[in-house]
Amino acid sequence: MPPWPPSATCAEYTESRALTAEEKQKVLAWIDDGMPEGSAAEYSAPAGGPPGLSRVDRTVQMPGAYTPQKLPDDYRCFVVDWPETTTKFVSGFRARPGNAALVHHVIAYLATPDQVARFEKLDADEPGLGYTCFGGPGGGQAPWIAGWAPGNPGSDFPSGTGIRVEPGSKIVLQVHYNAGHSADHGGGGHGATALAPDLTAMDFKLDDKVEREALIQPWADLRWVNERTMHIPAGAADVVHRFAFDPTLVMDRLSRGTIPSGTPFTIWSANLHMHTYGRSARLAIARADKSETCLLDIPKWDFHWQGSYGFSEPKTFRPGDQLVVECHFDNSGSTIDRNWGEGTDDEMCLGGVYITR
Repeated sequence: MPPWPPSATCAEYTESRALTAEEKQKVLAWIDDGMPEGSAAEYSAPAGGPPGLSRVDRTVQMPGAYTPQKLPDDYRCFVVDWPETTTKFVSGFRARPGNAALVHHVIAYLATPDQVARFEKLDADEPGLGYTCFGGPGGGQAPWIAGWAPGNPGSDFPSGTGIRVEPGSKIVLQVHYNAGHSADHGGGGHGATALAPDLTAMDFKLDDKVEREALIQPWADLRWVNERTMHIPAGAADVVHRFAFDPTLVMDRLSRGTIPSGTPFTIWSANLHMHTYGRSARLAIARADKSETCLLDIPKWDFHWQGSYGFSEPKTFRPGDQLVVECHFDNSGSTIDRNWGEGTDDEMCLGGVYITR
């Protein structure tokens, strides 16, 4: 029963794992009663069967088996060939961790043909299979195609939508390995088999064309990234960083021409990203009429439970609105100042939306 981080007062999402007040009370009463085992004869499968990917058209896999070298956490990126020779649209995905006891999350980034050389250099410059990458793939911004964490069975993207992948591209798979509970390293959960090699793969549903070309648009203040203005002082208990802007003003450049500037767009899902000093985060639309549409509110941030949340009803963003991301950080227990960066001791305040014209 994985947690459900979004606030219940923000928006309604598809495939919600949130518990009602009555369900929570049942769980608490069961615990108080000693957690008795139920009768297998009374079990009934959920109506409609489990969610998942409707079909698999292409599978990509790490270029070789990898055993974590850093403990307890190893963030490793692998540059993977994309064998398609014509333009395709990714319209769904499913991750298949090779070592489920060790793999904590997988993110598939798209290295477009003009970016491939940069990522291949990162790989070549570091000994061993793949290269170290925390928070992102390094080598500059690369669009997401998919993200997986335990409990996510994979799924189709919203009907009629997909992310363009050109021939000559490559996929950068970021795999987060967590061996913090290995019996070999002071824990007591997984045992020695937790450090067996991993060979993770990802299945994709592909279409030759879609009704609406989609992209996953990251959202942050570029000054945080380029000018390092996202300062988090040592000893500070509640540092807030907020960014609001109308992306339709520059959408043609942001989307590489997928969505023209000055036009509305549709938001189908949202996500948020911080590192380990984050405490809460929020993504919203500040409307031109001074009203607000909440997209995603994570009141208790947990770096180990990140995801993308699809809306029951997609949201429309119009010119004159602003997309707002706000993050709170707690650096009270540290004597070190922090700023934007990829490292474990750096931080980020990043939103993301899956959008179409």
